[in-house]
Amino acid sequence: MNIIEISGVTKMYDAKTLPVHALNGIDISFQEGEFAAIVGPSGSGKTTLLNILGGLDNPSEGDVLINGVSITGLNERKKTLFRLNNIGFVFQSYNLIPVYTVKENIEFIMQLQGKSKIEREKRTNELLEAVGLIDKKDKRPNKLSGGQQQRVAVARALASKPKFILADEPTANLDSKSTENLLDIMEKLNKEENITFIFSTHDARVMKKARRIITIEDGKVIEDISKEKTKL
Repeated sequence: MNIIEISGVTKMYDAKTLPVHALNGIDISFQEGEFAAIVGPSGSGKTTLLNILGGLDNPSEGDVLINGVSITGLNERKKTLFRLNNIGFVFQSYNLIPVYTVKENIEFIMQLQGKSKIEREKRTNELLEAVGLIDKKDKRPNKLSGGQQQRVAVARALASKPKFILADEPTANLDSKSTENLLDIMEKLNKEENITFIFSTHDARVMKKARRIITIEDGKVIEDISKEKTKL
C-alpha cells in the first residue's frame, strides 16, 4: 500500500533570472514500512526533496500525496496541522529545545496535539525505554552526548505517532558507535512497529542498513534499487 506518492515534482530557484532546477520531474512512491535512503552528491536535490515531502517547502510543479491527501494543495495552517499529526522529523542538528528536559522535549509535540498528561507521560516513557534513555528523562540536552541527543530526537519524532519519519543526515554529527546504536534503534522500530523511515544521507552506514536506495543527481532520479522485495 502506497502511503506517499510524488508525481512530476519540480523545484526551480531564481526562475525569473537564471532558472536552477533543484528537482526536475521527480516521480517516486513509498509503501508503508519502508526503510529507504535518498542518496546523491551535494547539491543533487536530496534535502529539497525531503523538505517538499515533509511540507516544509512547496514544489514549483507537481504534487505530493500522503494517504491520498495533496499536501501541496493545503494552505499553511492546514499544512502545519497535517505535519503535526502525520510526519515526524529528525534533523542533523538535533533541534532539541535547550531549556526543556528530555521528557519535556518529547512531550511538547503531544501538548500541541492536545493529548492529556496521562497519555503524554505513558507515550514518553514507552519511547524513552525504546531508545534506552529512560534514566535521562530529567536531564537537559546539554548534559547528553550527541548520540543521546539524536536518540531523543528520534523519540520526539515518534511521539505524535506519525505515518512516517523523515531523517535528514541524522548521523552526520555522530561517531561510529553512536551511529550504529541509532540505526539499530531505528531499524528495530521500523520492523517491530512498521514505521516508515526515509533518510537523506551521504553516510555509507545508513545506506548499508537501508532496504531501498534512491539515487538522485542533478535533480533527477537516476537509480531506484530495492535490496529485498518484502520487509524482514
